[in-house]
Amino acid sequence: MPIPVRVDATNNACERDLRPTVIQRKNNHGYRAIWSAEGEAAVRTVVATARMTSGAGSFSTVLGAIGA
Repeated sequence: MPIPVRVDATNNACERDLRPTVIQRKNNHGYRAIWSAEGEAAVRTVVATARMTSGAGSFSTVLGAIGA
């Protein structure tokens, strides 16, 4: 039986997670190559998922993901 999870009534956590990406995009006037945007999205997804599931740090998660 799945464990019930409390969900916030607002999406503030999602907004906070997206903020660094939006600021980076605005400061650099977008991406010049699609692979750059996709790469950043992939790294942010791996880090956010690891933070939710294991509480691991960002740097160690990225190193583990790329196999270094």
